[in-house]
Amino acid sequence: MTTAEILRELENYGDAQTKKTLMRHGAREPFFGVKVQDLKKILKKTKKNHELSLELYSTGNSDAMYLAGLMADEKKITEAQLNNWVEKAYWFYLNEFTVPMVAAETPFGFELAMKWIGSQDERIASAGWSTLSFYAGLRKDEDLDISVYSSMLDKVENEIHSSQNRVRHTMNGFVIATGIHIKELTGKAKEVSSKVGKVNVDMNGTACKVPSASEYIDKSIAIGQIGKKRKSSRC
Repeated sequence: MTTAEILRELENYGDAQTKKTLMRHGAREPFFGVKVQDLKKILKKTKKNHELSLELYSTGNSDAMYLAGLMADEKKITEAQLNNWVEKAYWFYLNEFTVPMVAAETPFGFELAMKWIGSQDERIASAGWSTLSFYAGLRKDEDLDISVYSSMLDKVENEIHSSQNRVRHTMNGFVIATGIHIKELTGKAKEVSSKVGKVNVDMNGTACKVPSASEYIDKSIAIGQIGKKRKSSRC
């Protein structure tokens, strides 16, 4: 399929209510409001396709950009291309999910995460925390630098309430991800969550809420999910 053909399919799959909902969360024109389940119907036809994913992302159409993330080939995409992607990721579906999900699957995902976390740009710093979270969910504990993850929990404890809005959200998500995916740090993640307390994030007038990291981890403990790893970060 070509980019033009995919854009036509995206338009056909466009849903007015989905578009309205996504716009409340930060999406902007041009896009059609395509549900992820419909994006995956297109993905079945294209499979992973490096060049096509780059073309789709460059359209600036949010539906096409999300699809590009699902389609991206983690073995071919470069650090420079992901840096370009994160610069263009203008709302949280893209900078907290699309780009980090791909970045976490690359050999240089950890380094990118740490670099992005140091950015003063709220979108890029948020992408960094999300990438670090996804990275923990993919790698065996013995392949992770546990000391770095531990120090990043300390960073959350000390800085979360003074950080930028969406960074607070992804920091909280990092505590959850670390507590669930890294057995050695489950206890510390719960302690950090208790010390941090309630995390306030402006959700742009939507009904979305910030989950309690400690409660989320406890639920995962109850169903035996601690230490479980994923085959892919993309969904």
